[in-house]
Amino acid sequence: MRLAHRLLLGSLAVVAVLLLAIVTVAGGRLRERLTAQEGDELIRAARLVGTGWTVLADPDSVADAAGAALGYRVTLIDTAGRVVGDSEFGPSALGALENYGDRPEFTRALSSGSGTSIRLSQSAGDEELYAAVRHPQGVVRVAIGTQRVAAIIDGAERDVLRAALLAFLGAIVLTWFFARSVSRPIIELRDIATAIAGGELSHRPALAAPGEIGDLSLALHEMAEQLGRRLTALREEDARLTAVVESLNEGVLSVSARGTVVRLNDRARHFLRIRVEPPFESDQLPRNATLREAIASALGGSATEPTELQVFDHTLAVTARPLAAGGAVVALFDLTAIRRLELVRRDFVANVSHELKTPLTVVRGFAETLLEPGVPASDQRQFAESIALHAARMQRIVDDLLDLSRIESGRWAPAPEWTDVAAVAREAFATVQAPARLRRVRLELDLEASAVYADQTALRQVVTNLVENAVRHTQEGSVTVRTRVQGNETEITVADTGIGMSSEHLSRIFERFYRVDPARARADGGTGLGLAIVKHLVEAHGGRVTAESTPGAGTSVRVLFPAPSA
Repeated sequence: MRLAHRLLLGSLAVVAVLLLAIVTVAGGRLRERLTAQEGDELIRAARLVGTGWTVLADPDSVADAAGAALGYRVTLIDTAGRVVGDSEFGPSALGALENYGDRPEFTRALSSGSGTSIRLSQSAGDEELYAAVRHPQGVVRVAIGTQRVAAIIDGAERDVLRAALLAFLGAIVLTWFFARSVSRPIIELRDIATAIAGGELSHRPALAAPGEIGDLSLALHEMAEQLGRRLTALREEDARLTAVVESLNEGVLSVSARGTVVRLNDRARHFLRIRVEPPFESDQLPRNATLREAIASALGGSATEPTELQVFDHTLAVTARPLAAGGAVVALFDLTAIRRLELVRRDFVANVSHELKTPLTVVRGFAETLLEPGVPASDQRQFAESIALHAARMQRIVDDLLDLSRIESGRWAPAPEWTDVAAVAREAFATVQAPARLRRVRLELDLEASAVYADQTALRQVVTNLVENAVRHTQEGSVTVRTRVQGNETEITVADTGIGMSSEHLSRIFERFYRVDPARARADGGTGLGLAIVKHLVEAHGGRVTAESTPGAGTSVRVLFPAPSA
C-alpha cells in the first residue's frame, strides 16, 4: 500500500473515531440538557397554573382550562395526595384515581418547593416527564409525554450527525491533500535514493522543504555528492591499478577465496593461453601440478617461494601470496628468455672453446715439434706455415667476436650513405676468385638498383660474408648478387646453387657458431660467425634479413635496407 493511502486511511480512522466520540458525548449531553430544559419549562408552566388555582375556583375546571391552553397534562393534588383536578380525566373519574402521595415529584415538591421525574404513568400507560410545584392548597403537577422530548432530541442528534458527516467529508479532502503533501517529497526522495543505489549518481533531489524532509533532502544530496566523488576516485584508482598491472612484464592473476579467478592481466592470458573473460573457475587454468599447488597453498594462508614450472612453450617462476580478506594473488615471471640466454651462453662458451681448441692444439703441437732438435728444414717450413694458418684462423675468430661485441653493445652505429652496390659486389668477388675458380663457381651480378642507403663498411662486410658463405657451400654452380626495390626498401639477395639445407636449419643459421655441416665448414675455413654478424649489421640499419633454401638446389639470403626518411 502506498504511503499516501496509508496516511489517508490512518487520518480518516482518527477523524472517524473522534467524530463518533463527539456525536456520542454530544447526543448524551444534549439529551440531558433538553430534558432539564423541558423540566424547567414544565415547572414554570406549573407555577403559572398555580396562579389560577384559588380557594374559590373549581380545581378540575382550572386543570382542564390550563391543559387546553398549554397542551400539557395538568394535575392538581391536595396536600393528602388526592387528585382534585386533572385535564385528562373528568370529575367522575377523579375518585377512581389512586393516591399520588408517593409520587417522587410530589414528595420533592412538598419538601423543596419543586421536583421532576421521568417514569411510566400508571394511569396514562406511557412514559412521561413530570414537574410539580408546591401550592398553598397542595401541589400543581404538569406532565408531558417523553415521545415529544425524544422527537426533539432525535432531531437535534440528526443535525449533529449531518454536521459530523460534512466534517468527515471535509476531513477526507483535507487529509488527502495532507497525505499527498507529505508523501510526494518522500516518494521523490525514495526514487532518487533508488536511482543512486542503482548507480545513477547524476540524480539529485531538487526539493527545498522545511523541517525534517528538507534535512533529509539535504543529507541525501550530500550523500550523493560524496558517493559520486568516492566512486570517481575508486574508478580512477582502479584504472591506474589496471594500467599498472597491464604494463607489467609479469603475469598477475587474482583468485577469490572460493577458487574463482576474478582478474588477470594480458601477460597472464598469454602465458596460460586463457581466452575466457573473468570471473571463471580456476579449473580452467592449465593442468599444471606446480601452479595448482601454489594456488591451493596461498588460499590456505601460506605464501609460496618462487617455483619454476613449464607451461606450454614458456618457462615461468610462480609466486603465490594470500590476501588478508581471503583469496590469493599469483605472479608469473617469464624465465623463457633468461633460460634461452643461459643456453646460448653455454653453447657459446662450448663453441668458442671448441673452435679455438683445434687451432691451439695444432699450433702447440707444431711448436713443440719445432723445439725438438733434428727437424729437417723442409718440415720446419711446413710446420711454420701450419702455425701461421691456424693463428690466422684464431685471429679471424677473435676479430669476428670483437665485431659482434661492438655491434651488440651499441658502441657502433652505422653512418648510412648512398653506396654503389656493383663496386661492393666486385670487391667481394675479388676475395673469392681463387676458391670460386677451384670449385668452378660462376660469380654473377643482377642489379636493378645500383645504390643502397647503408654504411659503406658495413655493406661491404655484409656482402663479402654472404658471398664467401655461398661460394663455400657451392660446387659447380653459380653465386649471384641481385638487387631489387621493394616499396620503401632496397633488397640485396645473394643466391647460390649449392647444397642447400633443410627447413629445421633455417631458423638457426644466424646463431653464432651454428653450422649445418660443422666438419666441412671448418675445413673450408669458416668461423661460424659470418651470418650472425650479417644479421646484427642489417638490424642496426633498421632492416631485416631472411633466408630460403631447398636441399640440393641452393640457398638465397635476402637483406633489406630501408630507404632514407624524408
